[in-house]
Amino acid sequence: MYNSAHNGILSVMSLNLRFGLAEDGPNNWVHRRHAYAPLLAAFPSDFFAFQEANDFQIDFLADLLPDHGYIGRRMPAPQRWQNNVIFHHKRWQCVHHEHFFLSSTPHKPSRFRGSRWPRQCTLGVFRNRCRCLVVVNTHLDFAESVQVRSAHLIRKKMGRHDRKGPSVLMGDFNTIPGSACYEVFTSPPDRQRCLRNAFPPPYTGTHHGFDGGEEGDPIDWVLYRGALTVRRACVITERFGGIFPSDHYPLVVRFES
Repeated sequence: MYNSAHNGILSVMSLNLRFGLAEDGPNNWVHRRHAYAPLLAAFPSDFFAFQEANDFQIDFLADLLPDHGYIGRRMPAPQRWQNNVIFHHKRWQCVHHEHFFLSSTPHKPSRFRGSRWPRQCTLGVFRNRCRCLVVVNTHLDFAESVQVRSAHLIRKKMGRHDRKGPSVLMGDFNTIPGSACYEVFTSPPDRQRCLRNAFPPPYTGTHHGFDGGEEGDPIDWVLYRGALTVRRACVITERFGGIFPSDHYPLVVRFES
């Protein structure tokens, strides 16, 4: 897989981990963490976008991904803090990264009015030889008005890097394709900044609450723009070692650039 940086194939995975301090009984982190070694071995990727990552989950994943570095971890972090981290294969050099809050004051801990939690976003610019790629990982709140304001902020931040290369935006958006937030990303007035969904309809549900099935809402997305062609996009609905890695399904996309 990792000769992909040389043959024009780019692979990404997005997954809401379900924060490791949640009281989920048989699905507690201490039980389901064993699903990650086979999951990551089955779907090695250039970039992993993980949402809701507690510090000890990041440490655990870093041990499983020795060929990757990561960005987006808040240090020091408040107790129970959840990070949106991007693991990147070390063949991709991070030349710029930023972490910001989804708020009117994005560079200090804060939230938009109406947001239940202080949501955040991680953005990185990566280079491999003469290729550049912008990778973004986020987790939106629940209210539609907050989602729309968050989408405009993310799009503005991404727009500052438009000329550097293609972009991939991943995350848990807590809303479905076709929503007002989705339209901000996919139907902006400037069509050159339009993001496309790597997954065609009909959309598979991505949040399953540890129950399995595909009837949940497709609230996890992989969006992209620029000189990328989707060669494979799949929602991973299987168990690993008899347990689901999370209450969300992983999304895996392979691009050709």
